[in-house]
Amino acid sequence: MPSMGLQEWIIIFLIVLLIFGPTSLPKVGRALGKGIREFKDAINGIGSALEQEEAEKKKINQQASATFGAPENDTKSHYDNSQS
Repeated sequence: MPSMGLQEWIIIFLIVLLIFGPTSLPKVGRALGKGIREFKDAINGIGSALEQEEAEKKKINQQASATFGAPENDTKSHYDNSQS
């Protein structure tokens, strides 16, 4: 799919200008910019919340391993030995 050229952008701008008129066009642009800014802030907020949650989980896991020792990964072989 080819990118939009200068002619396409001019046509879109003229259509928007005809629909909204020259007096309300700045209001539309301001509202559009505010919406995009809020969307970006929401996306960044979700990303930072996920990073913070991962850091808390890592901290809890480190505290648990320091308190209780490293978890045994050898449970299957322990189970197999007790069956014999």
